[in-house]
Amino acid sequence: MKQELFEQHHRPQWEAFARQLDALERTRRRQRDPVTGFAESYRELCHHLALAQERRYSPHLIDYLNQLALRGHQQLYQSHHNVWHYMVQFILLEFPLACRREWRFIAVSAVLFFGSLLIMAAATYHHPSLVFSVYPDTAVEDFTRMYDPASKALQDEKRDAGDDFTMFGFYIKNNIGIGFQTFASGFLLGLGALFNLLFNGIAIGAVMGYLTERGFGVTFYPFVIGHGAFELTGIAIAGAAGLKLGYGLLSPGRLSRKQSLINAAREAMPLVYGMFFLLLLAAFVEAFWSSSSRLPDLVKYLAGSGFWLLVLAYLGSGARRGSG
Repeated sequence: MKQELFEQHHRPQWEAFARQLDALERTRRRQRDPVTGFAESYRELCHHLALAQERRYSPHLIDYLNQLALRGHQQLYQSHHNVWHYMVQFILLEFPLACRREWRFIAVSAVLFFGSLLIMAAATYHHPSLVFSVYPDTAVEDFTRMYDPASKALQDEKRDAGDDFTMFGFYIKNNIGIGFQTFASGFLLGLGALFNLLFNGIAIGAVMGYLTERGFGVTFYPFVIGHGAFELTGIAIAGAAGLKLGYGLLSPGRLSRKQSLINAAREAMPLVYGMFFLLLLAAFVEAFWSSSSRLPDLVKYLAGSGFWLLVLAYLGSGARRGSG
């Protein structure tokens, strides 16, 4: 649809939404539903903003819709005092829509991360000594012993519920640290995010290829398949947010680099929040599900496959809402 027709068709809705915002900002109301249908109007506006960005309409129109969306976001969230409402609203609606808006950065990030992972896994499988170019000898000995079927059985016998909670905290710290570092390094003209994506992909792929070649896949894959859908996707989305920061610096358009970076950071924040959600979920699954020795491997494989389908369908829901 041409921009002129798009504006003619939807501008009455935008103007009506702007009047709702004006009324709310004047009266400073704090009711749970400040205006009837306000949330629906806000979602529709976000949909129109996503379409305008995807179709590369004029910066003036995109900025106009973006300002309305920011004002709407402020009114919607200050009118709800229940933090759980914020979280559910974001998880079910805003995060998938943000993934749709930034699908190009996510696609580039996924190719870099998963591509380097698979290439390194194949290379290390055929040349196991490559793992020592990524990890020191002591680290290779540690994860070899960890996934050795003989020692793994002994470790499972000694593990208790207290260990699960301890590891949950460790996984949260480790996952969030990796995700935030990948995002924040995007300030270095995107090169930091690029490096972190490739480094993490190579590091994970090296372990995968090495353990598979050693015949330890029977312990490695049942463990990682459960949380891998959330953790690996979260890292890729963190990389997308970092690449967006770098793009904002490298391609400011008519804006100053500072303002372009601020805009890019603002638009990337839904990806960052969603990344935290995915990595937190990954830590929970890794601590309490992946590590469980009571579950048959078949159950873990089926559940892990289901998690991957769930994540893809969930992120794809933003595309379905944004189509049209």
